[in-house]
Amino acid sequence: MEAEKTVIAKKSSIPKAYDPKLHEAGIYEKWEASGKFKPKKGKKSFSIIMPPPNATGTLHLGHAVMLALEDIMVRYHRMKGDSTLWVPGTDHAAIATQNKVERELAAKGTTRFDLGRKDFIEEVEKFVRKSQNTIRNQVRKMGSSCDWSREAYTLDSGPSLAVRMIFKRMYDDGLIYRGNRSVNWCTRCKSTLADDEVNYKECSGKLYVFKYSDDFPFEIATTRPETKLGDVAVAVHPEDKRYKKYIGKRYNIEFAGDRRLTIDIFGDKSVDRTYGTGAVGVTPAHSHADFEMYNKNGGDKKFMNAKNVINEEGIIDNPVQSENGKEKYRGMSAKQAREVIVNYLEKNGLMKEIKDIQHNVGTCYRCGTVVEVILSNQWFVDVDKKIPNRGKSIKQLSIDAVKSGKINILPERFEKIYFHWMNNLHNWCISRQIWFGHQIPVWYCKKCGPNIYIVEIATPTKCPHCKSERLEQDLDTLDTWFSSGMWTFSTLGWPAKTPDLKTYHPTSVLETGYDILFFWVARMIIMTTYALNDVPFKTVYLHGLVRTRSGEKMSKSKPETCIDPLDMIEKYGADALRLSMVIGSTPGSDTRLYEEKIAGYRNFVNKIWNAARFILLNTEEEDLKKKFTKNSVKSTADKWILSRQQHIIKEATRLIENYNFSEAGTQIYDFLWSDLCDWYIEFSKGQHANRQVLIHLLKITLRLLHPFVPFVTEAIWSMLDEKEMIMTSPWPTPEASLIFQNETRKIEKIHILISELRRIRAEYKIDPAKKINAVIYGHGLTSLLKEKKSAIGRLANLDGLKVLTKGPAIASALHIVVSGMEVYLPLQDMFDIQKERERIVRELEQVRGEIVPLENRLKNKGFTANAPKEVVKEAQAQLLQLQEREGKLKQHQQALEKA
Repeated sequence: MEAEKTVIAKKSSIPKAYDPKLHEAGIYEKWEASGKFKPKKGKKSFSIIMPPPNATGTLHLGHAVMLALEDIMVRYHRMKGDSTLWVPGTDHAAIATQNKVERELAAKGTTRFDLGRKDFIEEVEKFVRKSQNTIRNQVRKMGSSCDWSREAYTLDSGPSLAVRMIFKRMYDDGLIYRGNRSVNWCTRCKSTLADDEVNYKECSGKLYVFKYSDDFPFEIATTRPETKLGDVAVAVHPEDKRYKKYIGKRYNIEFAGDRRLTIDIFGDKSVDRTYGTGAVGVTPAHSHADFEMYNKNGGDKKFMNAKNVINEEGIIDNPVQSENGKEKYRGMSAKQAREVIVNYLEKNGLMKEIKDIQHNVGTCYRCGTVVEVILSNQWFVDVDKKIPNRGKSIKQLSIDAVKSGKINILPERFEKIYFHWMNNLHNWCISRQIWFGHQIPVWYCKKCGPNIYIVEIATPTKCPHCKSERLEQDLDTLDTWFSSGMWTFSTLGWPAKTPDLKTYHPTSVLETGYDILFFWVARMIIMTTYALNDVPFKTVYLHGLVRTRSGEKMSKSKPETCIDPLDMIEKYGADALRLSMVIGSTPGSDTRLYEEKIAGYRNFVNKIWNAARFILLNTEEEDLKKKFTKNSVKSTADKWILSRQQHIIKEATRLIENYNFSEAGTQIYDFLWSDLCDWYIEFSKGQHANRQVLIHLLKITLRLLHPFVPFVTEAIWSMLDEKEMIMTSPWPTPEASLIFQNETRKIEKIHILISELRRIRAEYKIDPAKKINAVIYGHGLTSLLKEKKSAIGRLANLDGLKVLTKGPAIASALHIVVSGMEVYLPLQDMFDIQKERERIVRELEQVRGEIVPLENRLKNKGFTANAPKEVVKEAQAQLLQLQEREGKLKQHQQALEKA
């Protein structure tokens, strides 16, 4: 980087193209070594806790979008002078990480059970350390200016203490309990899953309509006959006339040849009378809906006790024996049992109908295995129980946090989704049957037995009841979301009252993908409102998914659809990748990304470099040391560009403050490419160059661009003899003294003139290489036209330009009036007039040939009355377009007739 500072003395050595490989690694090292990623004191604080990537390997484009957006916010607020903190970290991601390591072990022909718990955890920790190093490198590659000195990990001692503290507090408040309830069970992972960790996929299936037995009075319908081995009741709608007379009755029947079932009939308004037969077999052990309905209507107090018939392996187990003692289904898989049961029902005349249907099947979000619902003795958080001395449940507190406006969700439409999810939230199963993660802080005394729970923060040495030292900790671990739900405050030192917690919590923004609104965002609100009686963040910014050019979801199973962010950084640079993901994206909406798009923004990064190179090649070293003042402003063009820059500063600031990063980036992009490069630099060539203004414009524009493209802006900044890095330079503020409205209006008229001349060239199909002549009567703008005569000639590709205040009409010339200026273009200089007349006649005939049938079609009342509205509107729009084209051609023809 020091070598780059000498480049101003050898301006001819500045490369024509920006090569990110020569700059990015060195610049990041300089940033990190400077310690400027750490927050400094400021009037206001701004904080983001990085959504922790799973410690399972590499980052994907979703992470890259998150890092780009968060870095824009962080760099902006740091430049604004706010005390800005961005905490990086990783999540242990219990199930995902354990699965990864188990797959690696399987490839070596061993299992975690072969290793034992202690050695297996050591293997996982080795894997995590390696993954964390990979992730750190990738986060740096993106240019993320996070405070590495505060890096966190969900299994660090601080977050681990926070987990134990909250667990005990919730347990003492009666919110955490152990109970036998229906849970989602993955037979592959051998663990429970939370409701929102189940992915539902639409699949082809069958709806079976049958009677349990000859002595049962009516049919029921189900998609899973094998679970009927565990039915305890049948639910019907209480107002269904078909079944009213059966409500309250009990039937003792034998089902499928070996199960003795006791079936109670009850009424429940949640039953859909139109689905199947309107009668639902209630299987509390294998359906969440049935479990809720079973308990609501009396549960074990009223009906026979519910029991699993499918075990944790997905095998039929725990039989309810028939009178003859057979156990024909025991040991079968659920699929095998279904086939045998269906055959039995058909053979015995009990099957009435089998329908083909489409229905949703739950699968494990990690391995894709079909999820079983089973009864299991697990640890739960009661989301509906009122917290002692608070008067509200954690569900109510979480709803209030958003409803009150303390938390603002962007885009706003996700608030309704949040409320819907929260209102329908059931008790949260937090225990997992895996080895890696936060082991549940509950101990059992071998003397007192398994029904006495010892819940402590520190590991106990003796049983508080009998003083026995024979204690054993619960083998289960906590749901990953339990610990990551504390991420905003556990990373800032809670439960200690640290300066960081006081200064930076609640955090300012949570930026993450909308697809984990319920996985993570909602749980963070739950845990923080409970633990701190406060919100975890003030704003939630939800970005969309990154999709392919055609709108497909990128999938690892289809490698051709995936884009590796590191590959794109290697090829095009981090700045280009960042821009490609930010510009054109809006909160909550999916964005499309493809290599050509990234390459296009590489061109813009190069445009920034070339603009800087032009300015540096046209200034001297002493120009960098001179202070820019209003007295430096000379020409009308100077005043116009400075006025435009003040507008962009104001707009970019407003847009970033309102989280509209795409529009902010677009406006800065357009200013540099169009206003600065296409117009002002062209106006400033030769004798019109104003070095002080050029340097000032460059510095301010680089500062505006820096949050979006940090590397190229820092590389250029190092050439400008500045003491501080651009990262810590102040964010620009608009200056009223640099707004010149009168001069701005004048220059904009010149822009309109040049644009109109370019339009005429295109309209009249003049060869781009052909230069034409022009005479302009400038009236009140004559002096400015004369001042910018050479620039107008270059930009409009004119061979000769004569500027007069006023004059007579010029024969055989195209005459137009633009913003009060009269422009004459001699037609003979533009093209062969006779050939052009013939071309216009041909084109008019062609256009007329398209207009007539369209007019006749739209006059036909049968068409306008019966055709779809969209088709009629399309025809009307097409006719209007053709008529406008016809009008322009006729104007052109009239001008040619006068020549």
